[in-house]
Amino acid sequence: MEFYTYTLPNGIRGIHRQVRGTVAHCALVIGAGSRDERPDQYGLAHLTEHAFFKGTTRRRAWQVNCRLENLGGELNAFTTKEETTIHATTLRGDFAKAAELIADVAFRSTFPDRELDREKEVIADEINTYKDSPADMLYDTFEDMLFEGSELGHNILGRKAALMRYDGDAIRAFVNRTHTTDRMVFSSIGSFSPKAAEAAALRYFGGQAATTRGFERTAPAAVGAFEKTVTKHTHQTHCIIGNRTCGIDDARRLPLALLVNLLGGPSANSLLNVEVREKHGLSYNIEATCTPYGDCGLAAIYFSTEHAHEAQCIELIERQLHRLRTTPLTARQLSMAKKQFIAQLAISSESNESYMLSAGKSLLTHGEVDTMEQVYAKIRALTAAQLTEAAEEVFTGMSRLTYR
Repeated sequence: MEFYTYTLPNGIRGIHRQVRGTVAHCALVIGAGSRDERPDQYGLAHLTEHAFFKGTTRRRAWQVNCRLENLGGELNAFTTKEETTIHATTLRGDFAKAAELIADVAFRSTFPDRELDREKEVIADEINTYKDSPADMLYDTFEDMLFEGSELGHNILGRKAALMRYDGDAIRAFVNRTHTTDRMVFSSIGSFSPKAAEAAALRYFGGQAATTRGFERTAPAAVGAFEKTVTKHTHQTHCIIGNRTCGIDDARRLPLALLVNLLGGPSANSLLNVEVREKHGLSYNIEATCTPYGDCGLAAIYFSTEHAHEAQCIELIERQLHRLRTTPLTARQLSMAKKQFIAQLAISSESNESYMLSAGKSLLTHGEVDTMEQVYAKIRALTAAQLTEAAEEVFTGMSRLTYR
């Protein structure tokens, strides 16, 4: 059995994979992110993630930060639009210490205002750094426009002016509303038995009172296609072309993922990299990505180029998209695309930490986790017609945003 799953009495689910090695990884994946903020709370989910490290009823901030680091391990966290994840890496023998620390910061953080004031300045600097990256800003602005009017349509970091207004009470109210035990998964991987993982989870997480989310996320309303150019006085043109896609549970997501990987994935032989960079030398950075959410998603192509080459790049991209919409892949092309995708997934799964985080999110989102062999079998079963259908659906009527 690749994964062992369990559920604590308070509704927190757990998943463990036993592997050989001296290092253990674990994480608490919480189904709450920037999508769950109200309009007067933008940036609060991300601030909450930072505030977890600022002291608990048992530890001062420096004790939280030093607990695992003194043992050679690490504690960290990140926020997305739909999740907040607290994760740790330690030696195998220190796994219980990592689980206890994650539970402490997740359930007993005090969010002291003095510490929060200092951390707000850190996040303000993070926002400034983000503003210095046109590629990051472009993607977020595009997503804001694509999901306009929805909880998905705003930046995770929030705005500095709003950030400075939040205090410990605001964070506690947000946590009480969104960080409920029915939307939590404790994921672990390491050289110890599933029963040992479950026992640690029960000891450190099981005493938390059961809570249930009292609201549901709202699917974004439809938005028409758009084209917009923003003057940023950048040295290059930065452009993103994209469209909404299906959600994470939709059967169409897998053929789309394979299609996007073929079009502009990380390999040097992706269609766009070969056409735009290798053949014509027009762009150092061109890629295609697919980001699924619970009830919708986003497929996008990003490139940067000299201002004078923008139109030619777009023409070359549209040529590739037209071919994928109208001409099914040959048996050889499809076979090569599948082999490449499966190999990339296999290589990425060699990272136990990434595998652990992915398993936790999958259990939270789907209620189950496919083994890698099950995933490979689904990829091998895809047909050229499914990829053509996905291309026709997603690569038609696309929107475009450009920074120049």
